Amino acid sequence: METKKMVPNVRLFSKGVKIDGRTEEYILKRVNKLNKFSNKILEYEVEVSMDKKGKFYVELMVKTPHNLYRFEETSESIEGSIDVAVDEIKKQIVKDKDRTKELRERGARSIKKKIVLDSNARF
Repeated sequence: METKKMVPNVRLFSKGVKIDGRTEEYILKRVNKLNKFSNKILEYEVEVSMDKKGKFYVELMVKTPHNLYRFEETSESIEGSIDVAVDEIKKQIVKDKDRTKELRERGARSIKKKIVLDSNARF
């Protein structure tokens, strides 16, 4: 594997595939859109290769302090694979954030139920 370009916290690998400048810019633009969904992303890794049938294989990994999100896609074009991979990683991040928020809210509700209130309090 060869490293294509070192952009801050984005590592782009290509194996048996030449990635031109326009495709590289497209990949970086799509991957950087994930910053909207989590501000704690430490590193992105994108690996592009070609399988035996002539289709492009793209693997996208996103590292955060507590989780590692990973998705791989095979399709006819690099752009198509990147689009699908970024959308799936976005779904994983949003699902994880919603789950964390729901657990926090449930914990707060259970604590509120256990608090002993004055019998004269009105609600």
